[in-house]
Amino acid sequence: MKRDYSFFLQAASGKQDATIDAALRAIERFETSTGRRPFSKFHIEQARSFRASLGDQPGPNGRPLSAATITSTLKHLRNFFLWLSREPGYRSRLNANDANYFTPSDQDRRIAAARREGPVPSVDEVLHLLRAMPARTAIEKRNRAVIAFTLLTGARDGALASFRVKHVSLAAGTVFQDGREVNTKRRKTFVTNFFPVGSEPLEIVTDYVALLTNELGFGPDDPLFPATQMAQSEDRNFAAVGLSRIPWRSTGPIRQVFRDAFVAAGQAYVNPHAFRKTLVRLGEALCRSPEEWKAWSQNLGHESEMTTFVGYGEVPGHRQAEIIRALAKPRDASTQSLDLATLEAIVNKAVLNATSQVAAQNKPAMGNSGDV
Repeated sequence: MKRDYSFFLQAASGKQDATIDAALRAIERFETSTGRRPFSKFHIEQARSFRASLGDQPGPNGRPLSAATITSTLKHLRNFFLWLSREPGYRSRLNANDANYFTPSDQDRRIAAARREGPVPSVDEVLHLLRAMPARTAIEKRNRAVIAFTLLTGARDGALASFRVKHVSLAAGTVFQDGREVNTKRRKTFVTNFFPVGSEPLEIVTDYVALLTNELGFGPDDPLFPATQMAQSEDRNFAAVGLSRIPWRSTGPIRQVFRDAFVAAGQAYVNPHAFRKTLVRLGEALCRSPEEWKAWSQNLGHESEMTTFVGYGEVPGHRQAEIIRALAKPRDASTQSLDLATLEAIVNKAVLNATSQVAAQNKPAMGNSGDV
């Protein structure tokens, strides 16, 4: 049944492997708590007991499970038993309503959904980091180019691991995030123009691409950021000897590149995704009209400018304090970023688009006679 459920999640629900793995981990936790009793003998007391003990279970780090893990575990189990209650052989034994006993508490859901401010570097801080990184070997040049390219494009780590040389056009200053070949979010396809973050990141990426194509003989279909090539050294131990023609198989090595660079520079680790927030804050300072903000949002791959503004545009804590203190002082009518009229225009446009979509969905479809 677990195998059938995995196939259902993949083929019928379109879930990614990471989501399927998380669902199977949740089911494994539950089976462990019941002594692996058959699913056909499920009782609501099992769900209640499991919920009560979940907060005391240790995670991979040895500490109790977080509210986010508890919430997602219960959500996966609720979905699994809802599916199971509709399967042959279980319809008469399981009540679909019993799956609701896996619903997480309101308290856990609020804690799990709470926004917590993480470290977001400024453009200047990233430039300082790039200047401090070594660039003697091909591996060091690749590592520095990964961080420079992330700042230039705001690409997610999954896309970074799957880009090919042909996706980058240095002459046009663009990267083609082709959902057929690049691991973009929800396999969206869009073109990203290099963000205006200064000349240094572009110079680093340009030199790196020249290294790949001119010195190492990489072709258009070779990975832009290849995995490290390992070989035996003179002492018969395996060591890094250069760049292979194989792409990274996961995002782990990319995160390790970021971690090593920030630690070497004496800074707190910042994950690749935080660079998208860096670019959003830069856009808030540079954009002066709804059209400019929409273009900035599209450049990040967002379908709605409100996604950029609400999902990534929160004001950092230190800046929030500065703004509140500044409001107590007299000021002129000039503004230094998106003004109120611009924000109102963005919100009104988003509301209009949402209203139009709802109206289109509710409008009867006209077809041949008999079709309504």
